[in-house]
Amino acid sequence: MRAESAGAASGLVFKLDGPAAARPLLRWRWKVAAPLAAHPERERSGDDFAARVYVTFRYDPKRAAPLTRAKYAVAKRLHGAYPPHAGLAYVWSSSEAVKASWPNPYTDRVQMVALRSGAGEAGRWLNEERDILADYRAVFGEEPPPLEGVALMTDTDQTGAEAKAWYADVVLVEPAVP
Repeated sequence: MRAESAGAASGLVFKLDGPAAARPLLRWRWKVAAPLAAHPERERSGDDFAARVYVTFRYDPKRAAPLTRAKYAVAKRLHGAYPPHAGLAYVWSSSEAVKASWPNPYTDRVQMVALRSGAGEAGRWLNEERDILADYRAVFGEEPPPLEGVALMTDTDQTGAEAKAWYADVVLVEPAVP
């Protein structure tokens, strides 16, 4: 899949339903023409990435505090469905260090993880593999709810920049049995 963005955002969402433990390894290939110019990625004004792969986890009212349940109920009334409970966003950063992680500037229920950074590997197809079960546990300190989806996104709506990215062979797989 080729994604282009010019002062906007593009994304493709694959809906899922099932326990994260059933297929905890997420594999994909990606490349970017170039990363975005350095910008404040940890701030709302800079929440843009040439490439990002989101994994979202289903909201479960039984796991939420009363105030959270009320917020999610309002969101469901407005949009017809609950928003995800949480997410992991694997990004191609412009300047954050590889392996750096931080809360999304819009919600602490999404954790950003820089898998690639800068222009050194731009223009080349790169393979990725993440254990989403282990990543979720490390970030949120709890067992994950069921998967809700995987999304591929290229966005420049905050910075007004232009970006091109390619994604391929996105798959969730079972761990190898020893």
